[in-house]
Amino acid sequence: MPADLQEKTDRYERMLADALDAAEARPPADTPLGVAAAECREMATSYLDDGRHFREADDPVNALAAYSYGYGWLDAGVRMGLFEVPADTELFTV
Repeated sequence: MPADLQEKTDRYERMLADALDAAEARPPADTPLGVAAAECREMATSYLDDGRHFREADDPVNALAAYSYGYGWLDAGVRMGLFEVPADTELFTV
């Protein structure tokens, strides 16, 4: 049975927003790794904003893609150690 596009888009938007709330940058902001963490967060936030724009334009396919890309940026940052996340979260692949 295929996934419902609306439900999946809703879920990925919530997941990205929750992940952005949960992730805290590890390195000091004035270091090269701090800059990398800020850039990952900025990309994830931009994709969240883009996804919401696509949803408002009744374009759920591109909204879902934007949420997925944003989550990928943040999750990659977590895996590289740029962000600290709660140990009990299931939001990341750590």
